[in-house]
Amino acid sequence: MFSVTDVVTPGGIVQFRKENLTGLTCRISPERLLRNIDQPLHVSLQADNCPFCRDNVYTVTPTFSNGRRILIGESVTFPNLYPFGEGHVVTVITKEHFIETFNRQQIVDALHGQMEALLPAQGYASINWNFLPSAGASLLHPHMQGLADSCPSRIVDMYLYASRTYRNRHGKSYWGAVREEEKTSDRYLFGDEILWSAHAVPVGEREVRGILPVASLDEFECYIDLLARGILEILTLYRRLGTHAFNMSLFFDKAGDDNGFCAFCSLISRINPNQMSTSDSAFMERMHLEPVILTMPEDLGRYYRK
Repeated sequence: MFSVTDVVTPGGIVQFRKENLTGLTCRISPERLLRNIDQPLHVSLQADNCPFCRDNVYTVTPTFSNGRRILIGESVTFPNLYPFGEGHVVTVITKEHFIETFNRQQIVDALHGQMEALLPAQGYASINWNFLPSAGASLLHPHMQGLADSCPSRIVDMYLYASRTYRNRHGKSYWGAVREEEKTSDRYLFGDEILWSAHAVPVGEREVRGILPVASLDEFECYIDLLARGILEILTLYRRLGTHAFNMSLFFDKAGDDNGFCAFCSLISRINPNQMSTSDSAFMERMHLEPVILTMPEDLGRYYRK
C-alpha cells in the first residue's frame, strides 16, 4: 500500500515514504527531534469579548435561514460569518472559554450539531477542528468547523480515485485492504468497527486515522458515540506525549455515490503555543506540499500498546 526508501545522510537516515495509489509523500527524519522545538503549553486565557462565550454567542453569531441556531447539550452551531466553502458552519463545543480535557458528551453533542447543520447542504462534507492557535485556531474557545462543497477537497479526491482504482484492479475494497494491513502492523492502535492506526505516510506529526465502516454523512449518526470515544483516546495519547494542540478532519463521500470510499477521521499533533511563535509548518509543508515528519508511525503504535 506504500513504499519506503531509506537515504543515508551525514545527520542520519531519512525515510522517503509514498502512498502508492494516492501519490501522497512525506519525509521522516527522527534526528530532527534533537532540535527540541516543542515547548510547554503557553496560552493566554483572557476571554475578553470572545464571540463564542455565552455572554456573546447568542447575539453576535449569525443564524440559519429559519432564524435559529442548533443547540445540542453545551454545543451551539451556526453559519460561519466568514465562509470559505459553499456550506460552512461552526459549532462551539463548550460553555467554558478554555478547557484542556473534553468529555465524551461534549464531543458527541458537537458532532451531532455539525451533522445536523451539514446534511441539508448536500455535497462532500467534512467536520474539522483546529485546537489552539498553533494549530490554526483563530479563537481559543473550542470549536469545530463543518464544510460541504459540490467538489471534493484535494485529499478526498485522491482517496476517491484510490478507492475506485483499487476496486477496478482487484475486485475488492481499498479500505478493506488498508484495514487488513494496519490491523497486523506495528502502527495499529485499537478498535475494530472503527479501526485506529498511526498512518503509514503521515500528512502531519503523529497522524492517527480512524476508518469508519460507512461512506457518507447520512450514514454517520449511529457511529458518533464510538467515534467520539476514539477521538478522546487519541487526545489522551497526545497529552501523554506532551502535545496539546492538534488538527482533526473527518472526511465523507457524497451521499448516493458508490466509489468504494470509507469515511475516515484524521488527527495530527501540532507544536504547543509558545511565546516565540515557533511554527512546525515551513517551506516543505507549505510550498513543496511534502511534510517533514519527526516521529515514526510504527513507534507511535508500539508506544500506545505498551
